[in-house]
Amino acid sequence: MSGEPGEGPWLLVSDVDDTLTGDRRALEQFWAAVRRHPDRLRLALNSSRPAASVDATLASEFPADFAPDAIITGMGTQIRVGGAWLSDWTARFDRWPGEAVFALATEMGFVPHAAEFLTAGKLSFAAPDPNARARLLDALAAAGLPVRAVFSGESDLDLLAPGAGKDVAAQFLAERLGIPADRMVVAGDSGNDLAMFELSARAIAVGNARRELIEAMPPGKTYRARAPHAAGVLEGLVALGILPG
Repeated sequence: MSGEPGEGPWLLVSDVDDTLTGDRRALEQFWAAVRRHPDRLRLALNSSRPAASVDATLASEFPADFAPDAIITGMGTQIRVGGAWLSDWTARFDRWPGEAVFALATEMGFVPHAAEFLTAGKLSFAAPDPNARARLLDALAAAGLPVRAVFSGESDLDLLAPGAGKDVAAQFLAERLGIPADRMVVAGDSGNDLAMFELSARAIAVGNARRELIEAMPPGKTYRARAPHAAGVLEGLVALGILPG
């Protein structure tokens, strides 16, 4: 695989937890490589956690001068470019009946994640039982409550407003930045990154990626790194020809 299609810079859209984080030295080396080639790569973070939670991680675990071009948070329900919110994106979810979705899920016994991990377009629950998850989705459909469901890890169930998601937010961002679809590369480690892998032109699974991603990721365009965390992202960018070795 090579980083040749199209012209202009690539857009790297990377998950945060356990993809870029997990090895501070490797993260510093990754950021130094990205800064050396601003004409070849633009960087966006894409996290399932809401903005305040991600900002706390950026302050405590990332280099002091770390400055991505954009940040997608809340499982694709929030987007910032250069620090400014894209209000036309978040407005898409204003009419989603999230309160009714939350009420039905909790009535059926699902335990929500802490309020700090929820957004206007994203509700998250502990849901380890696949049969119970299926019953919940059936009940939501019967009640006329539209959701996009994303399951990852051992028990994480995210219920999103239709039109939200890490993948569609990344696509919207690329269009806003004027970067064509064949110049997007994504990086991740878990099942909630799979939709990004399916959407993008190239993908990087870090060496510590979970089985749920490895077994489902598209083989023709995915580079499976040997190195974990940020070192694996950098390894993939070099292997794909997006950054020089």
